[in-house]
Amino acid sequence: MSRPRADEEEYWHSSKCRAFTFDDEDDELCQLKESKRAVNSLRDIVDDEEDELEKVSWSGEPVGSISWSIKETASSSSTSLDGRDSSLQKGSSSNAALPKQVSSYSLSSLFKGFCCAPQFCPSLSALSDTGVKNYAPELRRPKAEYKDYSSDWSPKDTVRRMQRGKDKLVLLDEAVAGHDGNVITAVKILFRELEVRQVALCHLIHFLKETGEQKMLLDLLRFLDRTEEVALSQYREHLNIQDVEKKREFLKGCIGLPFSPEDISHIQDHYTLLERQIIIEAGQSEIFQKYPRKASILNMPLVTTLFYSCFYHYTEAEGTFSSPTNLKKTFKIPDKQYVLTALAARAKLRAWEDVDALFTTKNWLGYTKKKAPIGFHRVVEILQRNNAPVQVLQEYVRLVEDVETRLNLATKYKCHDVVIDTYRDLKDRIQLMAYKCKVERGSAEEEKINSILNNTQIRWKN
Repeated sequence: MSRPRADEEEYWHSSKCRAFTFDDEDDELCQLKESKRAVNSLRDIVDDEEDELEKVSWSGEPVGSISWSIKETASSSSTSLDGRDSSLQKGSSSNAALPKQVSSYSLSSLFKGFCCAPQFCPSLSALSDTGVKNYAPELRRPKAEYKDYSSDWSPKDTVRRMQRGKDKLVLLDEAVAGHDGNVITAVKILFRELEVRQVALCHLIHFLKETGEQKMLLDLLRFLDRTEEVALSQYREHLNIQDVEKKREFLKGCIGLPFSPEDISHIQDHYTLLERQIIIEAGQSEIFQKYPRKASILNMPLVTTLFYSCFYHYTEAEGTFSSPTNLKKTFKIPDKQYVLTALAARAKLRAWEDVDALFTTKNWLGYTKKKAPIGFHRVVEILQRNNAPVQVLQEYVRLVEDVETRLNLATKYKCHDVVIDTYRDLKDRIQLMAYKCKVERGSAEEEKINSILNNTQIRWKN
């Protein structure tokens, strides 16, 4: 019995199949279990969803790519993986260097309202987790722990925060500090979005004009390909130039900007007018001693310049730059505008001969007649405002074609001869007798009325 038992024990000890013991576990099996647990823990950490937006670093390389991971690994002395299984946290976790923080911005979160990191905006600290977790560059965050900060803000909350002025400029500062290219790229996307939202676009353009943000306004208009508006915005800068010579050079440079054909002619006229004003300003004559000028002509409108020229340089030859006729020809001033301005200037100087010559024309036979492109009723009003004598007024009241208007003006300005002659021509005896009561007794006007009433050759209507 003892031999067979001894043989049996020898058999079991020599067999390749070993019996299971609780105190001596196989090393390979232990390693297999450890590997399974590690794989399972990694499965929770790695999130391979394809619909997540790709994140781009400052250098333009996608976050998580091989080239990006190599650069991040080389810049750090050591990294640690924050896993869920305790077996992965043993070893060098206490001595691991923190990896470079990955940008949490994306284009979608930018337009949803997330605009700054919690460490730069204290108001966001309450929205984020108190604990800070760092992940290796080649691994994304666990899906269960991923949090889109913008989801905590409604669009109304975002606008309200922007109105309070908290997060307007922190976005760009944080983007530069964190080497985040997505936020800076979003400025271009913002311009594109404004292009299809015309109300918001008009508001922004108006705001930039009012606040004088010229550089940003020009950048926006160039992006929108509004070349004419860019040119007009640049032209508007002449308002801020005080020195006349610098303004003249600036306007000269504006002529080459991409204006519309209509606008470019106005820019050319503006430059030419300022050039003429500089020449006229320097001119002096004897009339300046009698009528000293009260203000400079520089930067004044064209009509004011024409009035100034008609007042001080009316008799100069057409070839001189300060001549009124030269200005009329150069800037294509209409006849009505020229006559109105010249009449006001010469009537103010009480130069009645110049006024008469202004309306006198000759036909091809040599006969002269009075003609006014503005209507003689307006001539009478301008002369009366400049205290023209009755003899001058009567001459132009007679030239008013409409009878009723002529009688009203003659009665209003006491041009008695015009009223008497008009009633005589109308053969209106009753009105003439009524007007006799309005003139002075024994005056020349009363004698003239009596002579007309006693004329038997007139066939009265009444």
